[in-house]
Amino acid sequence: MTGSLETPPTGTGGVCVIGGGLAGITAAIRLADLGLPVTLLESRTELGGATYSFRRNGLTVDTGQHVFLRCYHAYRGLLDRLGTSAGTDLQPRFAVPVLLPGRAPHLLARRRLPAPAHLLPALAGYRLLSPGERLAAARACAALRQVDPDRPDSDARSFGDWLVEHGQSERSRRRLWDLICVAALNLPSGEASLALAAQVFRTGLLDDADAGDIGRALVPLVDLHAVAARRLLARLGVAVHTRSRVLWIHPEPAGFRIGLNDGKLTADAVVVAVPHQVAASLVPPAAAPTAGDWHRLGAVPIVNVHLRYERPVTTLTMAAAVESPAQWIFDRSEPGADDQHLVVSLSAADALIDRPAAELVATQRAALADLFPAARRTPVRDAFVTREPRATFRQAAGTRAYRPVPTTRLPGLVLAGAWTDTGWPDTMEGAVRSGREAADVVARQLVSRPRHRTEAAR
Repeated sequence: MTGSLETPPTGTGGVCVIGGGLAGITAAIRLADLGLPVTLLESRTELGGATYSFRRNGLTVDTGQHVFLRCYHAYRGLLDRLGTSAGTDLQPRFAVPVLLPGRAPHLLARRRLPAPAHLLPALAGYRLLSPGERLAAARACAALRQVDPDRPDSDARSFGDWLVEHGQSERSRRRLWDLICVAALNLPSGEASLALAAQVFRTGLLDDADAGDIGRALVPLVDLHAVAARRLLARLGVAVHTRSRVLWIHPEPAGFRIGLNDGKLTADAVVVAVPHQVAASLVPPAAAPTAGDWHRLGAVPIVNVHLRYERPVTTLTMAAAVESPAQWIFDRSEPGADDQHLVVSLSAADALIDRPAAELVATQRAALADLFPAARRTPVRDAFVTREPRATFRQAAGTRAYRPVPTTRLPGLVLAGAWTDTGWPDTMEGAVRSGREAADVVARQLVSRPRHRTEAAR
């Protein structure tokens, strides 16, 4: 069943999941699978959280360009469950065209060899670095495989410091390491946590040959996640209420009372699956005395510049740029369209988030003209900017100390979201993993609660 402002949520019992992003969707599915009654509350008009879409001039536009890797097993499992895997494309092997202004594209691709040999030919032939820099990069890759992401001292230092210590030049950091780091962690290597960088590079590129193969959506994110989730949750009997903003959570002897903009409800247990800024304002102090520190996770924006050319200017469907104002470029053209819709995704965008749209568009038009000669002589039919001011938390050195575990001091109240201590960066994979773990924690706590009450009565 579904609901909105016209059918405010009411009732007693079961589990209330607050937040309809990937973490909340996953938690609700898992809890329903375990036979628990579930109510899912989402403040927006649609599910999906940060992975949503909107309509503009006949296009369905995603607010952000979300990609995934083959090693995102939990996220890919969610797509399978939603029945939308066919709406994605997963590379048969990692291959990224790297663009440098004035140069032909260089394809950075793995070979069909076991790890870590699969990347050695790619590094050895990476023409954007000198032979000495390539050799040093190969040595750094070998050393990075020995970094333990779970060690506190790994999180305490920056990836950039580690790269300098391991002989990486400034040019190597710009043209190789930050190519991945900025996209994956939304921070340059000089600021990013070594632990999270090691997780990205080891899990995604170094430990398994095919782990880093890149997948992307072929359909709008609203169809990939939100619409399909609505259908599945309805089949599972989950009560979904959109436009329902949670104002407060109060613990009670038998569970929790939840105040909404459109009503109240009670629940045996609650999964708080919202961004950390919102969670800090909702979770009772008795549940998480350190919630005041969650603001230290901060936020980093991502800006996307959309350019709709009258004719195609490139045959590439995805590319990365170095030594350019552009970063990652995606072709999001409608199938069969005679024009070309290119999206330039700009991560670590602190300096860009407040820039006027006209300035951002002009900068990226010039950048793409330097990368794609055909863009110089092709008119732009439409241009606009989308902004994600709080796209991820700031995944800097020392981050892990502020990422909470799912459990709180109040049994039955648990946390979910890519910002929690999943061991993963702020990614769709981390969000799905957190939702699944939160659901399992709640289920265990609900099963044990009657026994604990009986023992206390004795």
